[in-house]
Amino acid sequence: MNKIIKTGFLIACGFLISCGGGEKKEKKSVYDNQVAEKPKVEKTTEKKEEMVPPSKRVDLSTKGVGPIKSIEIAEAIDQKLVTEGEAIFKQNCTACHKTDKKFIGPALAGVTKRRTPEWVMNMILNPQEMLMKDPLAKELLVEHNGSPMANQSLTEDQARALYEYFRTLM
Repeated sequence: MNKIIKTGFLIACGFLISCGGGEKKEKKSVYDNQVAEKPKVEKTTEKKEEMVPPSKRVDLSTKGVGPIKSIEIAEAIDQKLVTEGEAIFKQNCTACHKTDKKFIGPALAGVTKRRTPEWVMNMILNPQEMLMKDPLAKELLVEHNGSPMANQSLTEDQARALYEYFRTLM
């Protein structure tokens, strides 16, 4: 009797597994309705660059799109700005960013070694336009599953304080 029940159970399981359907459903992001179209990412011709994800790639030549065209950063870290930037980060950024690991957005530790101050501050101040016009921002959007960076409506002074805080994250 046990053998009949076990055999019947195995056959029923086999039918259920085989009837799983061959259709693949496309996963959609909750942000699909907010971003009009997915960014087109241009492939680079260098194999080395293709293997490095955008969040890890070093690009110290581009300044991004936005109000910050040029900024001088002193070599010494300004502790007052760090304190202010850390408070802004905790209040506005922790819903999507962790300092040491990828979350919804990229990890921010070491970002000042990978991006120019202008690019970082323009991404903070002008994320929508950056995601539409900046090639690296477009690649980051794809890497992070289409989750766009929210515009927090920060001032240039607040963006500068955040940048100073990011300089302390290694």
